[in-house]
Amino acid sequence: MKALFVLALVAAAPAASQTPDDRHLPVIPRTAAEATQVASLAAQIGPTAAPDPGEDRSAGTATVPRLATADAFSAPSAGLGAQGAADFRLGQRLFRKTWVAAPAPTAGSDGLGPLYNARSCQDCHRKDGRGLQPQDGGPATGLFLRVSLPGGDAPADIADWIATQPHPAYGAQIQDRAAPGQVPEARISVTWTETPVTLAGGEVVVLRRPTHALTNPGFGPAGPDTRLSPRLAPPMIGLGLLEAIPAADILALADPDDADGDGISGRASMVPSVEHGVPMLGRFGWKAEAPSVKEQSAAALSRDMGLSNPLHSAPAGDCTDLQTACLDGPHGQEAGLGDGLEVSSRDLDLITFYARNLGVPARTSVDDPQVLRGKALFHQAQCAACHVPAHVTHRLAGEPALSFQLIRPWTDLLLHDMGPGLADNSPAGRATGSEWRTPPLWGIGLTAQVAGTAAFLHDGRAGTLIEAILWHGGEAQAARDAVAAMSKNDRAALLAFLESL
Repeated sequence: MKALFVLALVAAAPAASQTPDDRHLPVIPRTAAEATQVASLAAQIGPTAAPDPGEDRSAGTATVPRLATADAFSAPSAGLGAQGAADFRLGQRLFRKTWVAAPAPTAGSDGLGPLYNARSCQDCHRKDGRGLQPQDGGPATGLFLRVSLPGGDAPADIADWIATQPHPAYGAQIQDRAAPGQVPEARISVTWTETPVTLAGGEVVVLRRPTHALTNPGFGPAGPDTRLSPRLAPPMIGLGLLEAIPAADILALADPDDADGDGISGRASMVPSVEHGVPMLGRFGWKAEAPSVKEQSAAALSRDMGLSNPLHSAPAGDCTDLQTACLDGPHGQEAGLGDGLEVSSRDLDLITFYARNLGVPARTSVDDPQVLRGKALFHQAQCAACHVPAHVTHRLAGEPALSFQLIRPWTDLLLHDMGPGLADNSPAGRATGSEWRTPPLWGIGLTAQVAGTAAFLHDGRAGTLIEAILWHGGEAQAARDAVAAMSKNDRAALLAFLESL
């Protein structure tokens, strides 16, 4: 039960000064009275016979109404105020903006590529939700392949870093689209292998394993040592709230040596900060490779669209030294316009503001007996050991929508070994080839409603929640087996609980 009570232990500790991992936030340290309040809230959270107080408000006072449309993930967080709402709308326009290749007659709208995966942020994050699998051999829309080779340099100030390096021809990511006159790096092909799994009671679930490969490589064979890691764009809701969880609270959940013997050994991802130049706690990305929403956004602008910005100033994005046509191609940087970059510092700040403040929809049916039964089963199966129910965010100066909120994202933001079934065998920073960050579960019941189809896990292989559960292994093997052994009615209750999130 450590996941339920760590929050109380952390909150009861004396308020500490801001740690280096939180330097990107305007933190106001908690007072002793606030720490006591947090501890009191923590004591009320768990598998109770009735809903926890405020359980329907997953994002605290920042929670937004649950819409029955595809726009359920696109509302601004409650409490932004007039100026915040205006900045949100400006950021939304930039997030949905369709970029074009240079040169273009409209200043400030060109610079796409020359090699890229998408023409807008929204192309990957469909309706601010998940990406989609590639269809009929065409370009992917929200699924891309990270590329790496063994070796390279490791940061001297981060322990347990697994050294990898970009591919000399293909860089760090496969760009499957190209500007006129350029050659795409490759197409992404997916083949599927199906395996039936029989659950208690005789129910059969078919699991599909994808195998990703490169077809029509534009710059020669990738080579046998090349590691490919498929990544599906995740939903965007609640990112600013996840960013505002105190780093100390997340680090307190880590148990890398499994000291308590429960089989769960979450590890913190420490990553170099491009913006601040120091190691910081990784929170975002499937392997927790980015420490902040801003750094995640800036990296996506560069890698996914080839757009230079204050944190990644190369106008050719991920193009390599061997891709001379890409490096020599036209770009959208203009002296005296937008800081001389394709995405200015102001525009990056607006995109970041939008991404940080997409609202989390309210839960549904929190008092339904079947949902409550499912929540109890979720805890009994030890799913909550990694999918930690609740956190309290920092108190932040000037950011009321994110400040001092009791939130229920159902994640510990730590790395966990998920076993060989989900392994991509592609290390990233401190994360091994079988480790993944625990994804938040809030809003998961709205996945198909928002995206038009359901695709779960890092590569979208699972079309249903029960499929996603059955792929769990490693540290989650016992929880997976507990679900497989449940009666059909109990599994239905568990799934009803997840659909209510």
